[in-house]
Amino acid sequence: MKKTTKSGLIVLILLLIAIAGYIVYSIIDINKTESGSTITSSSGSYRVAEDSDSYDSNVARTYKRDFIAALYIEGTIAEANQNYNHKWLMNTIQSLKNNDRNAALAVFINSPGGAVYQADEVYLAITDYKTTGRPVYVYQGPMAASGGYYISCAGNKIYANRNTLTGCIGVIMGSSYDLTGLFDKLGIKSETIHSGKNKNMLNYNEPVTEEQRAIMQSMCDECYTQFVSIVAKNRGIQYDTCCKLSDGRLYSAKQALENRLIDVIDSWDNMLRDLAENELKKPGIKVQTFKYQRKPQGFIDLMTGKALELENAKAAAELGLPVEVMKSINSEDRFTPMYLATGY
Repeated sequence: MKKTTKSGLIVLILLLIAIAGYIVYSIIDINKTESGSTITSSSGSYRVAEDSDSYDSNVARTYKRDFIAALYIEGTIAEANQNYNHKWLMNTIQSLKNNDRNAALAVFINSPGGAVYQADEVYLAITDYKTTGRPVYVYQGPMAASGGYYISCAGNKIYANRNTLTGCIGVIMGSSYDLTGLFDKLGIKSETIHSGKNKNMLNYNEPVTEEQRAIMQSMCDECYTQFVSIVAKNRGIQYDTCCKLSDGRLYSAKQALENRLIDVIDSWDNMLRDLAENELKKPGIKVQTFKYQRKPQGFIDLMTGKALELENAKAAAELGLPVEVMKSINSEDRFTPMYLATGY
């Protein structure tokens, strides 16, 4: 066998080994992700209020193993995305509830909101956590709007940074694009075979009827009533007054405080100090951080995403549509009711 042939064969074998190794790694990685072992993140701990006048090192020994859980909720609330993972969050809350060493929950929220279903599940999970008798303090970061504010209402006390944007109490649901006029102009025929006059509701190839608009509005209004009721109940605001506040607008921290949507404007560190020193009476208690960190996107996922983007761009160009419209048409969750601050 010639030397060049041998070298080529060796290179081919090494390439096949590399491909096989990548496939095995990907399978292991997927299994780990599904089990949650690679997405659970606890990034260290520290103690708070050790400089308090009420701190006593001898007394502190009795709760040296106790901890406040600093739980971060960030990104758009959905099933899973780059910054948010619903399964991880729900499992983490349940695990903390079952941990007798966990003394309290400090929730940091930086989110424009998201899906009604997931936002309500998180709200209910935190409310269930409170049945242990342990306090929940919420801190609103740069934004805690819509679904982010909805979750905040589960807290015993809501803090906000002075530059926080919050509120945005409202619901958005069911984007619809009627492309029938454009299709007629381009000579495109699109038809969906369906039974049930509303089965094809909000599809791009049929106009929206008044009945369909009323159907979607009724579901949207139901979600809105739920949201307003949650705010009114937890913030001690009359329902009618709460309705006036709940017109979908964003509030500054100062405005939110004036309208009783939050309790305090201060820093995250001072909130933890208040929780440790005044609420728990445990100055010097440990704070343990729980923050979701997604692993870097794999090569295959990256290429698949890029291919989808190119496909959307190509289809949009052929139809003379904005790319964002094409993305919305192809979106799986376009019928999902959202507690979401749009445009952010």
